[in-house]
Amino acid sequence: MTDDQLNRLGRWKELPFFSNSWPLIRSRLRVEKRDILPPAPLIFRALEMVQPQSVRVVILGQDPYPTPGHAHGLAFSAAEHVKPLPRSLSNIFKEMEQDIGACPPHADLGFWAEQGVLLLNTVLTVPAGEAKGHDKLGWQRLTAEVLDHLGQTPRAYLLWGANAHKVAADVDPDFNLTIKTAHPSPLSARRGFFGSRPFSRVNAWLQARGERAINWTNAPEAP
Repeated sequence: MTDDQLNRLGRWKELPFFSNSWPLIRSRLRVEKRDILPPAPLIFRALEMVQPQSVRVVILGQDPYPTPGHAHGLAFSAAEHVKPLPRSLSNIFKEMEQDIGACPPHADLGFWAEQGVLLLNTVLTVPAGEAKGHDKLGWQRLTAEVLDHLGQTPRAYLLWGANAHKVAADVDPDFNLTIKTAHPSPLSARRGFFGSRPFSRVNAWLQARGERAINWTNAPEAP
């Protein structure tokens, strides 16, 4: 990681992970013979887009999409041109349509990040074609430190899947809004993700606290 890349992390660069754990992970990535997703400049994009003080909602996933051309550094998101949608994202949009009556017009969820939604995977890289292939590299240390750093202020947490549940085990459900469900993948979405209404529940919680709701669909907001 160059000084410029580190500076793009802003306050996140102060986490112990970047001095204690990242050098070893980086060395292991350098000798990886398989293609690594997302591309190196996008690995920390989720943190670059939302600084700690701006985080209002945390969405935790598993690891990046293993299909080349899909992963771009934001959990569950993909580049705008990606069609058909990744299957997990397709299920997220199905649930959103049932919950709030609409969904975004494309796969890029960057506009969520611009509103303070941290789209973070528990593992930030994956070998092309092998889901969970970097599960043992040590990325979970970063996720744990991020959650600990955010723990002083109430936030909404959408914990999608067993990996997210495990890493976020210490998130206080009495202090925060925590919505724990199955992962939205086709293998598990019907085990509790569908019907969980996460988007309306998060907005109701935010508005009850006097905060602005998240525009989940990218539709123009009413004046």
